[in-house]
Amino acid sequence: MPVDVENYWRIKNELGEAITLVAVSKTKSIEDILELYNLGHRDFGENYVQELVDKEAVLPKDIRWHFIGTLQTNKVKKIAPFIHLIHAVESLSLLKKIDKHGNKWNRVIDCLFQLHIADEETKHGMYENEVEEGLQQLSSGEMPNVRICGLMGMATLTTDLTKIRYEFNYLRKVYVKNSQPVTNYSNFTLLSMGMSSDYKIAVEEGSNMVRIGSLIFGERNNPQV
Repeated sequence: MPVDVENYWRIKNELGEAITLVAVSKTKSIEDILELYNLGHRDFGENYVQELVDKEAVLPKDIRWHFIGTLQTNKVKKIAPFIHLIHAVESLSLLKKIDKHGNKWNRVIDCLFQLHIADEETKHGMYENEVEEGLQQLSSGEMPNVRICGLMGMATLTTDLTKIRYEFNYLRKVYVKNSQPVTNYSNFTLLSMGMSSDYKIAVEEGSNMVRIGSLIFGERNNPQV
């Protein structure tokens, strides 16, 4: 299925300049990505490490790659040299591994803590107290090659819009609570929430970064992305 250019521009105009659109290009072809790239789009999201590595090797170097899937610690090294933002940091052990590989490449890797907000066991993430503990540990300067730029979360896959709104509202409250003060270990400016099925609610609840795939690239097996 070709890129829905009309839908892309509709969403871009709807979001405006203040909200970053991450086009989720997982399983999509190089040609599809280039079509969007040639429209001026630069932020692309991938879920699978090897697929991302393969695409990064052949696509333009000014693309800002977002890793939005579950990241295994033994695969961090593959994306550490070039990744723009890792969205789903769900543990301090993963963050420490990212810091280790950031040090190897002499770069600071931007990350988001993933907060568990969904009423689903399949969804990953930290709890509020773990996020706060993680930020406290970072304040000691032990991991100088990572920077926490905010939070991300995935709402429950449900038709209950009230439930989705409640979960996004909770995520925003945790984000606001931890956004001050900004320090050298933290630059809390990003709230990544909202996908194809729920991004409008997410934006209403304060999201400034949405991850949209199927509305631009066509349907996938997972209807939420």
